[in-house]
Amino acid sequence: MPTAQTVIITGASRGIGEATARAFAAEGANVVLAARSGQAIATIAEEINATGGHAVAQTVDVADWASVEGLVKLAKSRFGRLDVMVNNAGVIDPIGPLAKSDPEAWAAAADVNYKGTFYGIRAAMPLMERQGKGVIVNISSGAATSPLEGWSQYCSAKAAAAMLTRCADREAKGDVRVVGLSPGTVATDMQVKIRASGINPVSQLDPSAHIPPDWPARAIMWLASEDATEFAGSDVSLRDEAIRARIGLA
Repeated sequence: MPTAQTVIITGASRGIGEATARAFAAEGANVVLAARSGQAIATIAEEINATGGHAVAQTVDVADWASVEGLVKLAKSRFGRLDVMVNNAGVIDPIGPLAKSDPEAWAAAADVNYKGTFYGIRAAMPLMERQGKGVIVNISSGAATSPLEGWSQYCSAKAAAAMLTRCADREAKGDVRVVGLSPGTVATDMQVKIRASGINPVSQLDPSAHIPPDWPARAIMWLASEDATEFAGSDVSLRDEAIRARIGLA
C-alpha cells in the first residue's frame, strides 16, 4: 500500500488554505495546517481527524524564518516526509495610496507576501531534493502582472514571488518542481476587505463574480499531481478556460 502524501498548507485557517487542507485530507493525505490563528487551525485539524483523517496544526508566522523552518521539521518528524508545500498565506492590507502608506505596515505585508513565499520554498526544497521528489505550489495573483491602485505592496510582492517561482523551479533538483497558481478573485475574507476599501475596479465587483475556495483547492491538488508536470516554473491562471476544463471545473 503506497505511503500517504504529506502536505503543508500555510494560511490554512480559512479561505483557500482551509479548503485545500480539507480537500487533501479527504483524499487520504497527511495535512499540516499552518497559520497565525492557532485556535482556528486546531479546530479544523480536530474536525479532519474526527472523520478519520490525519491532520496536525502548527501556529506559524510565515514572515519569520525560524517559524517556517520549524514547520517543515514538524512535518518530517510527524509523518516522515514532505510531498507538497502550499505557500498560501497572504495579506491585502494595507490598501491605499503609496504616498500615504505607513512604511512599517507596508513592509510587514511585503514580508508575508514575498519573504513568506521564499521561506516556504527555502525550508521545503532541501528536504524534497533529498527525497528526490516534491511539489511546491505558490499562490500567485493577477496582481503580479497588473498594477492596481492602492495595492502597491500586494502587486509588487506577488510580482516578486512569481519570479521566485521561476527561479526556484530552474534550480530544483530531481523530480522537484515549483509552480504558481493565480486563482482569480475568490470568495474569501480578503474580498470583503477589498470591497470595503472602494479602491480600484476589483472592489466594485459583484460578490457573485468570485469563485468558491474549493475551486483553487482542486486546482492546487491537480498542480501537485503528475498530470500537471508540464506547468513547472510557470504561473497557472484559473481564469483560463482550458485550465478549468483540464481540472474538471465548470
